[in-house]
This record gives sequence, C-alpha cells and structure tokens, in this order.
Amino acid sequence: MTRDSVLAILISADNYVSGEKISQKLGVSRAAVNAAVKQLRESGYDVVSVTNKGYLLKNHPDILSRGELLGILGDSRMEKVTVFSSVESTNTTLKNMARDGACEGTVVISDEQTGGKGRLGKKFLSPSGCGIYLSYLMRPTSGLDTISEITAWTAVAVCDAISDAYGFECNIKWVNDLLMNRMKIAGILTELSVEGESGHIESVVIGIGINVNEKDGDFPPELSEIASSIALQSGVACLPRARLAASLIKQLDTLVESWPSCRQVYLEKYRRCNITVGNRIAVHRTSESVPRTGTAVALADDFSLEVVFDDTKTHEFVKSGDVSVRGLYGYT
Repeated sequence: MTRDSVLAILISADNYVSGEKISQKLGVSRAAVNAAVKQLRESGYDVVSVTNKGYLLKNHPDILSRGELLGILGDSRMEKVTVFSSVESTNTTLKNMARDGACEGTVVISDEQTGGKGRLGKKFLSPSGCGIYLSYLMRPTSGLDTISEITAWTAVAVCDAISDAYGFECNIKWVNDLLMNRMKIAGILTELSVEGESGHIESVVIGIGINVNEKDGDFPPELSEIASSIALQSGVACLPRARLAASLIKQLDTLVESWPSCRQVYLEKYRRCNITVGNRIAVHRTSESVPRTGTAVALADDFSLEVVFDDTKTHEFVKSGDVSVRGLYGYT
C-alpha cells in the first residue's frame, strides 16, 4: 500500500524528503504520493510540507500499523510480518499459517485480540489501542528435552526489548510473567506442534502480550491489583508501541539465532531479572488438588525452579505449573 510505504520513508528519514524522490523510490506518481500524505494527515500524522524541500514527519499518533513497522524494520524483514487491526488470537492465526507452511520467523501482530489466551486456559485482556499482541513462529531442530526452556528465553527477550525500546527495566516472575514495580505488564504463551509418531517438533508458536498504554480504570476489578501497564508504571503518558514491537521482533530473531547454543547467556540474564528465588511460594499443579507451599531457593541450569517444600523438607525441581509468590498478586 502506497500509504504505508510513504509513511515508512518519512519515519526513516532524518530530514525533509522531496515528493519527487518518494515517487521515484516507490515507482508511483506524485499525485499518489500527495494522496498518501493526505491520508496520513487525516489519520493524525503531523506531516509538514515545504516548497522545494518536500515532506517532514514531525509527530505521529500511536498507531500499530504495517507502515510504522516498515519504517523501522525495512522491506526484507517485513516480508514475514503480518499486521492485523483485530484477530481472535494471534497464536491461533499463526498456528494456522504454520500448518500451511509458513517459514521460521513469521510474525503475526494485532492491535486487538477478541479471544486472547493466557497460560492454563486463562484469558488475556487485549483491548484495541493499548498493547502489543504478537506471535512468532519458530521451527527448532532441537528436541523436546530442551524446548521447555523457550518460555524462559522469551521472557529475557521481552525484558531486553522493553529496555532497548524505552529504557525501562523489568523483572520476571517464574516462569513467564513480566513485572514492573511488582505489577504484571506482560505474559507469554508458548504452544508446540509435535509429530505424533516421531516426536519431532514441527513448530513452536511464541505468543506475547504486553500492556503498554493502558490507563487507570482500563483493567477489570479482578485484575486491578495484579495487572498494570508500562505507561502507568513509568509515568509516561503514551509510549510508541511500534518501537517496542519492532524491538521485540529483533530480539526474537536474535533468540532463534542463539538457540540452543547460547543457553548460558540467557540463563544469566534470567537469573538477574528473576524475583521468585528467595521468596515463599505456592506451587499450583493441575494434578494436585491443593497447592504445595515452600521456599524457592535457586534457578537450575535448565531454568527449572529449585524449591524446598514445607511438607517434605526436601529439595525438588519444579519444571511446570503455576507459581504464586508471597507479596505478589494478593498471595499472603
């Protein structure tokens, strides 16, 4: 679309860009460029035009669009990125694309999810104009013995993306919650497709939901003491979501390139960011009717949580389940 391509050129430009240069680069008429600029202005973009200089993008609204990402990531990377205004679930959409043969690095991102999913069947609130809802396709050659670590690696990638895009630091609650000031601002849902007979991993869909610009009152009562947004916790009124989305895609690309040989790098970062170790916890497993309480004492080299449980006084390694940390999310 000419509008997205013109926007991408204006975003990447350091100064005025002439209409003639834009038309030549895109292979379209000057009239088409003028029409695209008019559409951008109607959408809230502050595009200044000066005779003999051209166009300059001074300010733009927080719109998560293909044009915004194109201006940061470039044509080549955007060939594998699909941007929607609304989907039921980015994970579901990408899983369907994976079954149709989509290649590794394919990304689905949406401004809104009408049926966002979290871990253990929970819903993930995904309103329009507030957050980032992104799914990334991975086709690893490693086996099932290591793939369980991918969620922890992704948590590190999200922390790095937020730091790169905005300069803010985050913490990780084992295994997949991202926190700022002890409030949840992001979650991760990883879904695997495995070939039944061989056990070969056909695909891994990494789903990430980040609360970016939600305001006070945007969360329902049952989440108001648990969930927050980067804007609320940083005190910044509005953050550009496209910048974070692009940074996240770059960090996930790095993750795929690093998998699984750079485990130690991701493990050290995960340990630095993790706030679960040293705290009293409760471990909730679907196979157990009552949560088990204990103290988290360490993170093992495979990213499992070493726990001394109250009932047995023994050290055990937790690789799955939901963990509540005392002092977080109402757990006392």
